[in-house]
Amino acid sequence: QVQLVESGGGLVQAGGSLRLSCAASGTIFRINAMGWYRQAPGKERELVAVISSGGSADYADSVKGRFTISRDNAKNKVYVHKNSLKTEDTTVYYCNAGILRTNGRSVEVWGQGTLVAVSS
Repeated sequence: QVQLVESGGGLVQAGGSLRLSCAASGTIFRINAMGWYRQAPGKERELVAVISSGGSADYADSVKGRFTISRDNAKNKVYVHKNSLKTEDTTVYYCNAGILRTNGRSVEVWGQGTLVAVSS
């Protein structure tokens, strides 16, 4: 089995910064794209940022210029650095990864979510 575990959420003031981390573990042969999503109550889960295994990144328009996604392939980790946080960034953030397992099967895995609360 494989799993993703997020960390780094919490309370921050508007204009502040925060870094979320996500670590993948288990029977991993290769991790393809990794990304961060967020979901506010009553809304659909939306993509925040995604990064390929080669390091190419893409962002939602709402976070471009403020968030930076990165990954450490040696450690099976993905990060998102959030700057200039806004109150509307308050929600639960989920880590996602496409993983090729050692048994040859590909799976899409989600983390359990971590709450980021931005106060005004």
